[in-house]
Amino acid sequence: MRASENLIGAAFMSFAMAAFVVNDALMKLAGTEMGVLQAIFARGLFATPLMGLIAYANGAFRNLPDTTDLWRITWRTIAEIGATFCFVVALFNMPLANVTAVMQSLPLAITLAAALFLGEKISWRRSTAIVVGAIGVLIIIRPGAAGFNAFSLLGLTAVAFVTFRDLIVRRFSASVSSLLVAFVTAATITLASGIGLFFFGQWVQIPSQTVGYLALSAVFVLLAYYFSIAAMRFGEIALVTPFRYTAVLWAILLGGMVFGEIPDRWTIVGIVVILSTGMYTLRRRQKK
Repeated sequence: MRASENLIGAAFMSFAMAAFVVNDALMKLAGTEMGVLQAIFARGLFATPLMGLIAYANGAFRNLPDTTDLWRITWRTIAEIGATFCFVVALFNMPLANVTAVMQSLPLAITLAAALFLGEKISWRRSTAIVVGAIGVLIIIRPGAAGFNAFSLLGLTAVAFVTFRDLIVRRFSASVSSLLVAFVTAATITLASGIGLFFFGQWVQIPSQTVGYLALSAVFVLLAYYFSIAAMRFGEIALVTPFRYTAVLWAILLGGMVFGEIPDRWTIVGIVVILSTGMYTLRRRQKK
């Protein structure tokens, strides 16, 4: 593969991570005016029709999945709902860089779960990386310390939900359309948050500026998905995948500029540990 294609792939992956973090920052801004359920529901009202149009334009509805895949999509959607609610609650109550860094432990969690539940073998090196990565997460959340944020545990719960979600995806048939799954997920999350808002939440008047935040958030989510898919098509996986970790850099930058959140030295140490072990785990998996 040409070096220029790898460069394009790396750039696309960096753009995708920037878009994801901008989406998170916009949601965090919107969260100052409304509750979690209303924020998720309102964003879904923008994102779901856009995702549906994209899926329809790409023929995602032509070949519907069979019963087995429907059950898999159902379980994946349930996991996505849990991950979304846990992550957004953590996002509204934690520094942007911290919650983003905790989510970067995903490669380690997925590697461990694949070994435990799918029978995949992992070497002692990768096992050590998982342990060290877990230490990095503990350095960031610091349970028992004076500055401990209990919402960090919700961030870890979101990691668990996403890990379960990704294990289910591995069982999908090759004929299952990713765009169809994305549309079903977006629609279901919007419906679930709407039901939760009706029974347990309270609808508040949304300022026009906040409506703009939510609309932009939906656009940036779609851009993030597009660029992340395009990145894997242009570049070599081994060279492009590590650029996922640029999300932490964007989170630190936006957290400081928009919310005045400056990570302390222990948070920086924890971030470095997670990123190092995560990249090592990815490279070991790609070599195999």
